[in-house]
Amino acid sequence: METVLITGGTGMIGKALTQALIERGFQVIILTRNGSKQKPTASISFAEWDIQKQRIDKNAFGKADYIIHFAGASVAEKRWTKKRKQEIVSSRVDSGKLITDSLKNLPNKVKTVISATAIGWYGPDKNNGKKFSEDDPSSNDFLGQTSKLWEAAIEPVSFLGKRLVKIRIGIVLSNDGGAYPEFKKPLKFGFATILGNGKQIVSWIHIDDLVRMILFAMENEKMEGVYNAVAPHSVSNKELVLEIARKEKGKSYIPVHVPTFALKIRLGEMSVEVLKSATISSEKIQQTGFIFQYPDIRSAILQLSHQKNLPV
Repeated sequence: METVLITGGTGMIGKALTQALIERGFQVIILTRNGSKQKPTASISFAEWDIQKQRIDKNAFGKADYIIHFAGASVAEKRWTKKRKQEIVSSRVDSGKLITDSLKNLPNKVKTVISATAIGWYGPDKNNGKKFSEDDPSSNDFLGQTSKLWEAAIEPVSFLGKRLVKIRIGIVLSNDGGAYPEFKKPLKFGFATILGNGKQIVSWIHIDDLVRMILFAMENEKMEGVYNAVAPHSVSNKELVLEIARKEKGKSYIPVHVPTFALKIRLGEMSVEVLKSATISSEKIQQTGFIFQYPDIRSAILQLSHQKNLPV
């Protein structure tokens, strides 16, 4: 039975991934700041690490066959103050450094590292009709440079004889957190809130497809390097919001545009991201043989709206 060490295992993606790994017969060790306070199960154990002090549980590290590195302060949780920006960057860079240094200096049997990164790597669309691919350079904006530093921090893994896969994740649609519940909130009052003019392209992925892609990358030894984790069919913000509204409310909703200036007041610099149009290609991951269960927004929202009504 192989063991997977996960950072960020208590987050939305980490929880879904942990469940999928258990179902596949893996043992899971979740690295967390307060591992001693967690309750282990037959398939899940917890170990502690301290990113600031660059400390990690050596015994847990030595058990891992795979590392899935998803730790990082939330980009959307708080306004981008100078302090928050530093937290976002350091949480990614310092955690990556801890993992690479540990692989270099501690006895281990790790053969593959799967590391999260983000489509924030890319800037806004160039208006030439071309989708961004993995070969495109990083943007000069905050998220572009953060993603560049993020990927650079974990890159030394590839020089240590380990297989490294970096997954640039799009907007993840899940009932358990992230953007999707936020899109649904105004519908309680009968409003489908479209951001700005609604024409900006959203490159998204269903949580189930993301989890399947990570498992696929773990088990496919030919995969190496960077892959975009986005569905084949991107949509505009307006299309996304109205599709959610139709599934949630039928015809009982009113489309409302949230003005750009209001978003700038509410979100500050972060408003650039919700108004940015970024069309990202999924061609590279599809060429590996990976098949999306939810390639279009209609099938994804249908599954999510159905799932919430399932008996617990």
